[in-house]
Amino acid sequence: MCHRWQLLVVTCALTSIAVPNSTAASTDTPESNRQLITRHFELLNGGKWREASEMFATDVRHHLGAWPSGQEGVVQGKDLLIQNLDDIYRTFPDWKMEIVDMVADSASVVARCRVSGTHKGLGTRRINGGFLMGVKPTGRHFEVQHMHWYKIRDGKITDHFASRDDLGMTQQLGLLPRPASPTPERK
Repeated sequence: MCHRWQLLVVTCALTSIAVPNSTAASTDTPESNRQLITRHFELLNGGKWREASEMFATDVRHHLGAWPSGQEGVVQGKDLLIQNLDDIYRTFPDWKMEIVDMVADSASVVARCRVSGTHKGLGTRRINGGFLMGVKPTGRHFEVQHMHWYKIRDGKITDHFASRDDLGMTQQLGLLPRPASPTPERK
């Protein structure tokens, strides 16, 4: 049985194949792209985020998923993503991203992940939904699902899209209330 996210991935992959690539001589393959992202996650999970950031293109674009004025929010540049990773690892020294599912083609990789960490530091950047900026560490652990889509060209990550459960993370950290459990209906 096919899941909706898998259909989305296949649609995106087919779309990327149908659009001519500006680097026709690219040597990227589904397997090399899969290996790049697997290695990226291994480095991140080992706390080697500076080394993992070397896999970003200099002009990498991080797509924020926010459309405040009808335009997608995008931040660009490797230095900005390095600053964001620094903040994540100061806030969550044990940050982990376990790959649950992965789909790859010659232009991109999509990974569904189990992401976890323990809130031990003070966030200073508007990442993780901006919920943790200036928030005193709770010492609590969280575990949520993320979806990450990486576009790859010539062995470098050129674009990053993410769909994260920032609300679930914030609730598990005790910073927002969890919804009340529904009461069973009486018949």
